[in-house]
Amino acid sequence: MRTPIIPDRQTFYKKDGDSGLNLKAICIFSAIGFFLEKDTYYNDLEVLQPSLDYELDEKNHLRKSETYWQWHYDPKDISLDQATQEFAHLYEKIIKENLKDKNVILPLSGGLDSRTQAAAITGDGNIKVNTYSYKFEDGFDETKYGRKIAEVKCFPFTEYIIKKEYLWTVIDELSDINQCYADFINPRQMAVIKEVQSPGDIFFLGHWGDVLFDGMGIEDDLPIEEQVNVLIKKLVKRGGMELAESLWKMWGLEESFNIYFRERLQRLLININIDNANARIRAFKSIYWAPRWTSVSMEIFSKYKPVYLPYYDDEMCKFICKIPENILRGRQIQINYIKMKNPGLAEIPWQVYDPLNLYNYKDFEKKRRIPGRAIKKVNKIIKNKVMNKKITTRNWEIQFMGEENDANLRKYLFENKNYSEFISQELTKKFYDKFSQEDNLNYSHPVSMLLTLSMFAKKKSQKIITSV
Repeated sequence: MRTPIIPDRQTFYKKDGDSGLNLKAICIFSAIGFFLEKDTYYNDLEVLQPSLDYELDEKNHLRKSETYWQWHYDPKDISLDQATQEFAHLYEKIIKENLKDKNVILPLSGGLDSRTQAAAITGDGNIKVNTYSYKFEDGFDETKYGRKIAEVKCFPFTEYIIKKEYLWTVIDELSDINQCYADFINPRQMAVIKEVQSPGDIFFLGHWGDVLFDGMGIEDDLPIEEQVNVLIKKLVKRGGMELAESLWKMWGLEESFNIYFRERLQRLLININIDNANARIRAFKSIYWAPRWTSVSMEIFSKYKPVYLPYYDDEMCKFICKIPENILRGRQIQINYIKMKNPGLAEIPWQVYDPLNLYNYKDFEKKRRIPGRAIKKVNKIIKNKVMNKKITTRNWEIQFMGEENDANLRKYLFENKNYSEFISQELTKKFYDKFSQEDNLNYSHPVSMLLTLSMFAKKKSQKIITSV
């Protein structure tokens, strides 16, 4: 069995030894929101790793494995225009091969990945397209970007609203889908998945384009010790380190979580045979982050319809290894491609630089733009005060804020006997109180992870957590 360069789902296998809980792995999970490398909740259950040929026996135990491909950095002497042309040829080829004669479901956002997908779809290949976007109830109108993209391309478009308190109606199904290997607040597509999947044959998803087609924001020759620091900042969520250290102490594990976590990251980074720091961290994220977090949440889509991810494609990963970092930096290839392929799409505002578009977004930080940005922000504040409502901007606000959400959250955290035997009520109460009484922004992640662990304890007791 051969695993892709970026697997789009977890595949488990059994190993001999202790069948108990992997407490160190659960601490890392609590800090960063996904399991690292081949870890699972259990010592005797592991996940197949990317880019390997595996041989398993009839009982699904590992016999042997062998690497068939490794991430590398072998840049060609190439210009931006040449790189864009090569990208265009590859991108359009793999899209046509995988979507020909399909009725495609394309989510659209205000970023570049889905806009690049929209630009690539032409009449060639008889590809039919249905598009959609969603926004939070009482949130900003995020759907306006997708609507404009659909208008330029003449695609059918549907707008959806992510309702407050939706999580508690789907949390059991969601935990069955992701097996508690990711949190429940970030995959907001769960709120509308049954509606969005109905008009097509296959989801055409843009995940991971923002990682492959950008720099990591560091010097190319950054020392390995500093790369570990950068990686920790990218991986660890707000409040995540505090939660992990608290669990580590509660379970009486040796040394300290911080030392264990740092040494493990450094070992994994060193094992990636790339000297360029940006390319190495991109490879790390593609080997360990994409398969264990992005792909887990993607199973919400694949439960209902097949998925195709052009940025996960093996050929795309190999292409990236040949592109110089100075060309990847700043999303240049995607921006250049969209301008070349469809200027109308390039003229639509880029969400992070709104109202600027792909032609003038570099003016965003110029002094002459500051008054306009300030006026826009003030107008939003005044409008919100006049309407007497708080604008919802984050996933956890939809699921955790308000009386009904709080009542459900407390039920899962404090009325689950199996969970309270797994994690002390004292620890849970400490983080719940910090979230509800002190700082909900910085403690939303710890509460989200404790909710995930509560559902794991419930599913484990019902014997419906992953088994092989």
